[in-house]
Amino acid sequence: MFRFECDYSESCHPAIIERLAETNLIQSPGYGEDAFCEAARELLRRDCGLEPNACAIHLMIGGTQTNLTVIASLLRPYQGVISADSGHINTHETGAVEATGHKVLALPTKDGKLSAEMVQAVYDAYQDDVTKEHIVQPGMVYISWPTETGLLYTKEELSALSRTCRKLGLPLFLDGARLGYGLMSSACDLTLPEIAQLCDVFYIGGTKQGLMMGEALVFTDLKLSNGFRSMMKNRGGMLAKGRLLGIQFQTMFEDGLYYRIARQADEYAMEIRSAFAARGCDFLYPSMSNQQFPILPDAWLAKLEKDFAYSFWQRVDESHCAVRFCTSWGTQPEAVEQLIAAIRAL
Repeated sequence: MFRFECDYSESCHPAIIERLAETNLIQSPGYGEDAFCEAARELLRRDCGLEPNACAIHLMIGGTQTNLTVIASLLRPYQGVISADSGHINTHETGAVEATGHKVLALPTKDGKLSAEMVQAVYDAYQDDVTKEHIVQPGMVYISWPTETGLLYTKEELSALSRTCRKLGLPLFLDGARLGYGLMSSACDLTLPEIAQLCDVFYIGGTKQGLMMGEALVFTDLKLSNGFRSMMKNRGGMLAKGRLLGIQFQTMFEDGLYYRIARQADEYAMEIRSAFAARGCDFLYPSMSNQQFPILPDAWLAKLEKDFAYSFWQRVDESHCAVRFCTSWGTQPEAVEQLIAAIRAL
């Protein structure tokens, strides 16, 4: 069975296993205050084009924990977070954000993207409501890049969103669980330093991109980071053996390994996309990253599922479903070759 249902089926890149073994008995302070974590933060600042006094970087354990901790930290009790209705915090986190006492203000979208105009409209509707003190106040904006639909905000789109958020005083938070796959996409027109300039807080995903676990959270608005380590501890997000996160990010970013393995995953995804397109398949979304959403006849799916794992996405009509095939940093060429051969044989 070849698995294409997600990008965290494998444990971690072998280079991380080797580095963890090499450093296993080295003693260090806890809670991310060790030399490994500082080296990782220095590498991340370098790649983001940020100076030490212009950002705060916190190494956290997983995406859901990072999302809920950031949102709980930035919002007042009466505020909510604006998100696309397909946003991860609204669909795949079991109400984790709501459990912090903050409502997800989900906006309907066709492609999983928010626009500057949508955010402005929500803000204006709140301000114009004569009973607004009875309504959850929009307090920040959450997006993911790539989105849950595999799409990328362009530089123009993200710039417009950033300008509107800053005009309205709404922090812009970018979930970068798959950030590397977005940056290495052939459709990407943004750089990591540009993302750092346009967002108030974002994270560089590790769990889905070769690390055993870990997300690197970057605050570019230092006012928003005040007291964040206390919030991390409060939410169970401060790892006692923080060095384990530092070692992993250091390994990934010291020589560009993070980007190389993300590019390979994207290239495999494009090969799979091309194989489905050659058979005349339509796609639910025009994704150019590591997630592909072909619309396939049920009869084809019955054949493919014998040897390949994929994710059901939605039924399109009586005889067709949209499914997701997802490549990862660890996808092997043999798996891609076998899938393409199976597609051609359908």
